[in-house]
Amino acid sequence: MTAFTENTKAIHAAQREFCANLRMLCSYYRSVADVCRKLNLNRAQFNRYLNGTSKPSSHTLERICDFFGVEPSEIYLPREHFHQIVQVRPKQRTERAAYTDHILRLQHQSTGKFDKYLGYYYEYYHSMSAPGKVLRGLVHIFMHDGAIYHERLERFPQHANLDQTYKCKYMGCTFYLNDRIFLTDYESLTGNEIAQTILFPTYKNKVARLSGLMLGVSSSNQRSIACARVVFEFLGKNIDIRKAMRLCGLFDPKRGEIDPTILKVIDNSPHKDQHHFYTIPL
Repeated sequence: MTAFTENTKAIHAAQREFCANLRMLCSYYRSVADVCRKLNLNRAQFNRYLNGTSKPSSHTLERICDFFGVEPSEIYLPREHFHQIVQVRPKQRTERAAYTDHILRLQHQSTGKFDKYLGYYYEYYHSMSAPGKVLRGLVHIFMHDGAIYHERLERFPQHANLDQTYKCKYMGCTFYLNDRIFLTDYESLTGNEIAQTILFPTYKNKVARLSGLMLGVSSSNQRSIACARVVFEFLGKNIDIRKAMRLCGLFDPKRGEIDPTILKVIDNSPHKDQHHFYTIPL
């Protein structure tokens, strides 16, 4: 028997164990449909995972394993061994599934509401780390496996080469809940900040600008907690990302490089008779 044949047999054996282990995990729930609903996965596609006619992508496999509280490497183990592993930690599996269920429920509430919002945006707000400067960053809102996510990119200084700049990269989930858009993300390069942005939707057919508030932490030594008014300016669903990033950076609002109508909306001056920090309507 050739090494290729042996390797093929091993792959098929591992796939059979995966299918059996996945069916066993689903047995802890009311039905396969219930699992698909909580995972926000297509039922027909999930059935193909169960019967071995299709393999989940690495990202989908991570989601499935995280939901059930197991590791991707464990779900391919022989079914007897895997069953023993699951039996000794049912509490952990249940707790992790419960937390995941909350996120999945929020993602399900957002289904179908983001079609016109998918794409790229410039974001504008007064920098929390460079007082007096306006930051222009690049935001990408996209769909993956039926859920909405986003990526925020920032660079400093403006005129340096792309490989010579200080960069921030935020990754997170995006939700549309009761007529508001919520973006929750973390700084993925350092892991030292979680930020929250809440935006008003638009009631026009086409997206132009969205306004709202951002809560975050400055990157200075003091790590001050700050809130700023923010504007998202829609660029399109497909853009030249490198060209767009070259236009990002920190700007002096007095030099006329930022649209005055944007500067008006992101002005953080307190407003008379307001006891909280509110957005400025577009």
